[in-house]
Amino acid sequence: MAHAKNHDYHILAPSIWPLLSSLFAFVMLTGGVLWMHSVTPFVFLIGFVGTLYCSFAWWSEVVEESKIGDHTTVVQIGLRYGFILFIMSEVMFFVAWFWSFFKHAMYPMNEYFGSTYVPPVIYQVDAFHLPLINTLILLLSGCAVTWAHHALVHGNNRADLKNGLLIAVVLGLLFTALQAYEYEHLLHEGWEFGGDKFFSNFFMATGFHGFHVIIGTIFLFVCWMRARAGHFTSERHVGFEAAAWYWHFVDVVWLFLFFAVYVFGIPGN
Repeated sequence: MAHAKNHDYHILAPSIWPLLSSLFAFVMLTGGVLWMHSVTPFVFLIGFVGTLYCSFAWWSEVVEESKIGDHTTVVQIGLRYGFILFIMSEVMFFVAWFWSFFKHAMYPMNEYFGSTYVPPVIYQVDAFHLPLINTLILLLSGCAVTWAHHALVHGNNRADLKNGLLIAVVLGLLFTALQAYEYEHLLHEGWEFGGDKFFSNFFMATGFHGFHVIIGTIFLFVCWMRARAGHFTSERHVGFEAAAWYWHFVDVVWLFLFFAVYVFGIPGN
């Protein structure tokens, strides 16, 4: 016998997706280790494709839950708190790379040779050409996301919502393309992915940020597709709000990277 719902919480039905997602993530991790030891890349690819499929299916169910009214005000607050905690964990992830970079830049191992301080080698990258262009691109994409959010919340302007999201997606793709071009140029100049502390910190910090840009671009593209389908309203748009928060987090991290990794390495600073 069915009972009427007398609370604001969402009691989830049994789902196979958490179990499958964890299994495919484990397969992807194991495959990554095998790939890095030159065994085979196929285990990683199987886990990666499986994880993508589980993510799509699981989040599709979440969208359906929102459409049928399961995401009450209380549930939306919980979703926001959960995403805030996720972003905080991402902040600490990048703190580790900044810590490593500044530690090796200002207090390297074996920094004294006899009684003479031997400064670490910091390879200069021209911060005010391609990195500055990429900085402006990310800032403009953040403005486009803010425009889209404002259009949705104040007046439910669907056209500006879609246009703002589309502009942000295009700028995200442009940032990724320019960063790939920068990497190709640096590798051609003799930079390496390992073997030097500065190279390792540079590529890990900027590379992981680039990976986050790709994820954020996909996030915004999904929001653009959902906006075209009419999913968001001025009162119900937690998915888009999460994407906007994530994108602004990506913007802020890049500003710190720009001043730390690029500007800090300029002689005289």
